[in-house]
Amino acid sequence: MKTMRAILFEAPRKIRLLDDQPVPEPDDGEVLVRCTHVGLCGSNRGPYLGLGRWAAGPWPRPVGWMGHENVGVIVASRNAAWPVGTPVLAQSKDFNGFVEYMVCQTRTMTRLPERADGDLGRFIIAQPLATVLRAMDRIGSVIDARCAVVGQGPIGLLFTYLLHRLGARQVIAVDMIPWRLEWSQRLGATDVVDAAQEDPIAAVTALTGGARADVVVEAVGDEETYATSAYLTRRDGRLCLFGVPDHDLHAFPWFDVTNNETHIILSRGPYWVLDAPVAIAMVAEANSPLPDLVTPRMPWARAAEAFEMYAFPAEHPDSLKLVLEL
Repeated sequence: MKTMRAILFEAPRKIRLLDDQPVPEPDDGEVLVRCTHVGLCGSNRGPYLGLGRWAAGPWPRPVGWMGHENVGVIVASRNAAWPVGTPVLAQSKDFNGFVEYMVCQTRTMTRLPERADGDLGRFIIAQPLATVLRAMDRIGSVIDARCAVVGQGPIGLLFTYLLHRLGARQVIAVDMIPWRLEWSQRLGATDVVDAAQEDPIAAVTALTGGARADVVVEAVGDEETYATSAYLTRRDGRLCLFGVPDHDLHAFPWFDVTNNETHIILSRGPYWVLDAPVAIAMVAEANSPLPDLVTPRMPWARAAEAFEMYAFPAEHPDSLKLVLEL
């Protein structure tokens, strides 16, 4: 029996590297992908730490639990349209992608350029970028708009970049980690607010001349940042709640939001494949800053260290779209 490497989540903040898991077999219409790179996502942080709805278990979790940002090459195919040797950006059929080999269905795969300059890993950022592109489509035009993005992890930085690129007059980046705000300015933020040092509501209000923001994006998923984002939005403005919450219920300033007639936009990105070709093309552009976000890249054997770094980014400067290399 051919075996593969995989990650087992035994308990909060406790993972074990396996090397004896059976390689799965694809069914009709499916393919088997050998992963070369697996990305860590902000939505993995709460499950890894056992926060909120993830606290109760059951533990251990399924092998490869919740990995969903994978780049690799098809090594076995039962679908003539997807031949062996095709490089792909993909998600596993069971959404458990912290593994070396995974079975994929065509609805969760996108082809990568056949000649990727020897670096497939940079395309990891295309998966979250595709989810952000979908959200931007739902938000609508931001030309000449005053915008604020709460949270400057990889997702927040992608929003900052796209808002700037799509014509926003002002892009205010809000975060509590100074080194992230430096990245915000590299990706197009016109202003930054260190929420650890100043009241973000007062700061954004002042930066917008008292008007508050036309468009606000929440890219964290915490109760406090949900509320902060609501108070940053001008009357009749647009508020996109994108951050993934770890709790099923949160307090929210509904009186202010309804009185403000705020347009609430919800987006998570389950249909990311629809926007993936555009995302891949943006990553592949000459001089694109997007591949720079794929950092650091760490060997599979250091997965436990990688998850700790992702869980506590303030202590690890320039730890953005952290990727495990197989």
